[in-house]
Amino acid sequence: MARGRPPALLEKQRIFGSRDADEARAFLRTKEFRFDLSPRVAKQLDLRVNGIYLPGVYVGYIQYGSPAEIRTNPAYNKYWLELPIHQEIEFDIAGQCITCGPDRGAVSSPTHDLVIRTKGTGARLNVAVTAPALTRQLAGLLGKTPAAPLELAPVVDLTAGYGRSLAQLIRLAVMDFQRTGWMRWDATAISMFEQFIMCRLLLSHPNNYSEALRRRERALTPRDLRRALDYMHANLTAPITVADIADASGIAGRTLFQYFRDFRGTTPMRYLREARFEKVRDALRKPQAVERVAEIATRCGFSHLGRFASNYRGRFGESPSETLRRSRRSTL
Repeated sequence: MARGRPPALLEKQRIFGSRDADEARAFLRTKEFRFDLSPRVAKQLDLRVNGIYLPGVYVGYIQYGSPAEIRTNPAYNKYWLELPIHQEIEFDIAGQCITCGPDRGAVSSPTHDLVIRTKGTGARLNVAVTAPALTRQLAGLLGKTPAAPLELAPVVDLTAGYGRSLAQLIRLAVMDFQRTGWMRWDATAISMFEQFIMCRLLLSHPNNYSEALRRRERALTPRDLRRALDYMHANLTAPITVADIADASGIAGRTLFQYFRDFRGTTPMRYLREARFEKVRDALRKPQAVERVAEIATRCGFSHLGRFASNYRGRFGESPSETLRRSRRSTL
């Protein structure tokens, strides 16, 4: 590592690494990227691709170690959020040249070519969502199949608003992946993480469907709401998504967000998470004779017991085992 250069991230989640230019080109070609490196700087090359493939989202770290130019291939079908770490990087998206850094990120859509030019190491965090996954989420929010491909605005401010919260969540997730590995995350936590990213990109980040999503807001009837809430409470232990709730209730996802924001002061996924904790608390208060905390938590959809116990204490002011012990004492 060069002096003064921040350490690479997600090193325990290494996907590929090489100092050989031909190997680097061959690998990036398999990922639908073309890699150009001048002979003058080839000796500086230190390509590291570290990352985690979740069911619907990729979270990664990449560096080149030297100035380079990267272009997408025609088969490229992902939406990318790029978060430079310590040096400026140029992104050419749809003919617009954007200089990004720690305070400004880039967002690319598969509807346009992408060119990335680095002057230094090119170190950055990046998040990818496949076009089918984000399109399905968009359809759930709209209440119908999109007529044209989704196009996201190419720039995101990382210092304020949704851009700041999105970047913070990604960095916190990367820190946790480095410390514990993503296999320690339960299906519910993974689903909520993916939902947060996709919904932020669709509902907060400017795109060609922003106006259509705003027009979908309407008043909900009690019957509409009951279908959505009944479905959520019937599936507390499953990793359901906003699109699943929209499909089951017949309500456009954008309308669900409007209701929860106005009348619950939260989002559908946060409501779902709180409902899951209430379910496990009720089960701990009324345990079967030989049930333990781990069995109750797993039955209620929590598989990462350490994180579950920490979050439970934060919500209820006591550990799950304390709730269980008190419940058992009261029945003696």
